Amino acid sequence: MALNRVSQLCHDITRLWLQLKMMTDDIMQKDGPLCAAEIGSELQKQFAILPGGRGMNGSPIIVFPEFPAFSELEEEEFQNVLSYLTSVPSVAASGVGFILVIDRRLDRWAAVRATLLRIAGSFPGNLHLVLVLRPSTLFQRTLSDFLFKFNKDEFKMKVVMLSSVTELHAYIDPGQLTTELGGTQEYCHDSWISHRTAIEAFALMVKTTAQTLQAFGTELAETELPNDAEATTNLLHVHTLKKDKMKEDLQVALSQGGRLLECINEPLQTDPEYSMTHDELENLATVQRLLGQLDETEMAFDDFWERHHTKLEQCLQLRHFERHFREVRAQLDVTSERLSGFSEVSVSPAHAEHVLRELSIHEDKACDVLDLALSLASEGDRLIENSHYAEDSIRPKCSELRGVCEEISSTLRSKKSLLLRALELHHALEKASRWCEDGIFLLASQPVDRCQSQDGAEAALQELERYLDTAALHTLADRGAICCQYEAVLNAQLRDQVEKVFQKQSSVQEMFEKRRVSLKKLAAKQTRPVQPVAPRPEVKSPQSSPNQERKERRYSADNVICKKVESPIHNGGTRHASLSEEEENLAVLRRHVMNELLETERAYVEELLCVLEGYGAEMENPAMAHLIPSTLHSKKDILFGNMSEIYQFHKRTFLKELETYTDCPELVGRCFLERMKDLQIYEAYCQNKPRSESLWRQCSDCAFFQECQKKLEHKLGLDSYLLKPVQRITKYQLLLKELLKYSKGCDGCDDLQEALSSILGILKAVNDSMHLIAITGYEGNLSELGRLLMQGSFSVWTEHKKGHAKVKDLARFKPMQRHLFLHEKALLFCKRREENGEGYEKAPSYSFKHSLSMSAVGITENAKGDNKKFEIWCNSREEVFIVQAPTAEIKTAWVNEIRKVLTQQLKACRDASQQKSSDSVSPVPTSNNTSISLSPFRSSSQKNQRKQEDKKAEPSPTSDAISFSSPKHKGWNKASLSVDASEENDGYSSGEDPMNSDTEDEVGKKLAPGKYTVVADCEKTGPQELSVKSGDVVQLIREGEEGQWFVKNLRSSKEGWVAAANLLSLISESKSSQSLSSSDGSVSGNLSTSSSCSETYTSFSDIKP
Repeated sequence: MALNRVSQLCHDITRLWLQLKMMTDDIMQKDGPLCAAEIGSELQKQFAILPGGRGMNGSPIIVFPEFPAFSELEEEEFQNVLSYLTSVPSVAASGVGFILVIDRRLDRWAAVRATLLRIAGSFPGNLHLVLVLRPSTLFQRTLSDFLFKFNKDEFKMKVVMLSSVTELHAYIDPGQLTTELGGTQEYCHDSWISHRTAIEAFALMVKTTAQTLQAFGTELAETELPNDAEATTNLLHVHTLKKDKMKEDLQVALSQGGRLLECINEPLQTDPEYSMTHDELENLATVQRLLGQLDETEMAFDDFWERHHTKLEQCLQLRHFERHFREVRAQLDVTSERLSGFSEVSVSPAHAEHVLRELSIHEDKACDVLDLALSLASEGDRLIENSHYAEDSIRPKCSELRGVCEEISSTLRSKKSLLLRALELHHALEKASRWCEDGIFLLASQPVDRCQSQDGAEAALQELERYLDTAALHTLADRGAICCQYEAVLNAQLRDQVEKVFQKQSSVQEMFEKRRVSLKKLAAKQTRPVQPVAPRPEVKSPQSSPNQERKERRYSADNVICKKVESPIHNGGTRHASLSEEEENLAVLRRHVMNELLETERAYVEELLCVLEGYGAEMENPAMAHLIPSTLHSKKDILFGNMSEIYQFHKRTFLKELETYTDCPELVGRCFLERMKDLQIYEAYCQNKPRSESLWRQCSDCAFFQECQKKLEHKLGLDSYLLKPVQRITKYQLLLKELLKYSKGCDGCDDLQEALSSILGILKAVNDSMHLIAITGYEGNLSELGRLLMQGSFSVWTEHKKGHAKVKDLARFKPMQRHLFLHEKALLFCKRREENGEGYEKAPSYSFKHSLSMSAVGITENAKGDNKKFEIWCNSREEVFIVQAPTAEIKTAWVNEIRKVLTQQLKACRDASQQKSSDSVSPVPTSNNTSISLSPFRSSSQKNQRKQEDKKAEPSPTSDAISFSSPKHKGWNKASLSVDASEENDGYSSGEDPMNSDTEDEVGKKLAPGKYTVVADCEKTGPQELSVKSGDVVQLIREGEEGQWFVKNLRSSKEGWVAAANLLSLISESKSSQSLSSSDGSVSGNLSTSSSCSETYTSFSDIKP
């Protein structure tokens, strides 16, 4: 309806514009483009005028005043003036014909004749009558009378010769003639030209305005409404600007027309008696008519614009409504989709409560969206009430919004109701299951030995009876009623839980019944007291405290059960029943742990998927690109690491395989062992975690993460979910420990133990790698050092040897704190540096300080004075590192690991040297009763003896980790030796200076009678001293005075004295300690283990002169 009215207004305005155009065309001489402004100079000559008078019949009068130069006028000038003057009167007046008044009273006949002939030949209008005032002189008047009669036919128009103005008044009323012709009409030619110019300018303005209005109206009428709000706003703005310009033009035209009207009426203002000429009246009427048309056009245009403006505003309202509708509809779709993702059923009470909490949060957000949708529907109703032109488009959208809102509200109510019922069922199942577990714990915690007495049996029986009385309040009564009552929420999994709870109730009640029967028999059978036999000594685990009873019931009931098995029971049938109950109790506990493993695994997989889709995928969403900060661009792999790989493994493989062990939890260790290699992907994730943590802290407050968290409706940020894989890999070992505790004696116990060890190995490897990647300043490639075996923090002292004298680093009385990294090929010394920050940014870093090649390392297991110290040395003990571990256990573990490395190197060197000649080693005579070397500290282990034999059978290497400074010793003097065993192997602590220790006392303590092998040549320096050569076997018989030992050379059977200070550099004992050395080219290794007296023995190669 509104469109029809606007269309009608458009037609009206077009009609008015056409009328204005026709009027202005008449004024502006459409067919003749002349106007007063264009021929102003010709009009100013005044050879022809149009004073505005009319003849008796209304014919317009054109006067040709006296103009002596008439004959000199150019034809174009003459034609232009006549054409313009004949176009001024109205069409009706021009149709009657013009009356020409030619004033030639002062001219000659010849001029009169020429004028008439010129007019007759070129007058553009319709001639009614030509009145000529002939020359007034006698001759010219007579001549004109005579010649006119002969030339009358030449003029081809009605010509009347007049002798005076009196005769002229007979044809034309004096009131229509100017004063020059004896009339009363006042005429000013300049005023006439001015009026004509103003009227024509006004007409031109009106015409231009009419054309502009017509074009603008056509544009408005043909404009198509835009399809978006922005374009509609722009169009409304442009049209408003054009409308304002049109209004300005109209106001200017009206203002000019008003001024022109005042000019025309000016004579009447000065002289009320003034009588206007016909031309003035026509001019007045024309201007008034134009002004009237302009007023009417302006009103029509205003009305049309109001309608058009209203339509554009309604269009803008519609576009806003449609845009809001699309946005709200999308939010409703998202809300509905998320709502559909909420399950009506749940797998556990915690899951049900979690879903309910999430649903409540979603409900709050959904209510905001529903309120927005209903508000938009109300806005649409208001648009319809205001007669909007798009009512047919708005009404269905309002109905759709209300329908979707009602559907979402209904779904919310339904899901919430079903979840509440599911939670109610879960609580009932949990209550019944807890009653069963408490019952199992009660049975397991009853000490059977106390039940052998009548009072004990009766007390236990009463305890059972009291517990059974609570069954009605805690257990499920009717399976059919439960299934019927909760049919709407019972899925296959929940039905299975219901069945398991009923089976569990039945089993527990059966166990209680068996125990009741046994206890009744025991209570009734008291003929004489039974003395229980004391059980075998066992290391008992501590009982659970009463305060922790509820917390530890689930996983600690097996302790009591195990004790019950160990208790002696005289009644064979009772013992068999007790064992059966114990096995069933353990099976229940195993299933409980297995259920926890599966439930947490499923939740873990869902959380990983949620993070990958809710955050990872959104980083590649173009719609979210504007929210992602520049520091996060192309950093997806750093932020999430290999989480996608972890998710795929757990989703496609690990979870499915775990589910196959649901009914046999004790065998689940096999699953872990089969997938142990796959679980090593966590090492890469943990190594990347510091970089991920650092990147997260830079961008944690950005709008992208906040928007993703808002969409996911998570209470915790992304950093909490990025920690899930680290938490998960540590959770496995806890669950495996619980399963192993309840699976002792089962088929899969060994697999569980191996799986637990493997998981702990992965955790250790992950922990070690986290420390390894924190090393800074190492110029080589850490991967070339072999596998990282151990790492830890120690206190370290250093000793350096310069020349033949040992010099202790005096600056190191206070130990250095060093973090050691033991690799297969090298030992790294680093300084630990704590970093400021939070989370992984607070993790320490390690500055590289020193490294030792394991091919050139030796160790001394015990350092003097502290069982937590050991020595690591190299380069013939020129550089010694005294290492103090935090505990003796850590020291033992490190020593054993280093021994393994050196042993493996020795084996490799031995295999390589088997093809070389062994001539350089002198054979040592041995017998079945005599060992290669003897010591009072030796071990009788046959394995160590074989090692010494293998060692002595090897060829002597060309170079050794420890060597002498001179090729041949001339005496036993202490300075001739490169190594003093007693000094080099003393322990070192901050409170004791080895340089001040008594060498002889130490030697006296270290040397003992026994057989030894000489490893260096030494000549005697006195008559009572003994000479020995490399390879000789000597026996230390007794110790003399002044640090001398009486020694017998078993090869030469000679005896003599040897300085005790030199003995340690000449002999090596083979059984009280192990001395391993390997050397092949540039590769050499040394391992020595000492006795508890801190003695160190190192094998030396033969020294040849």
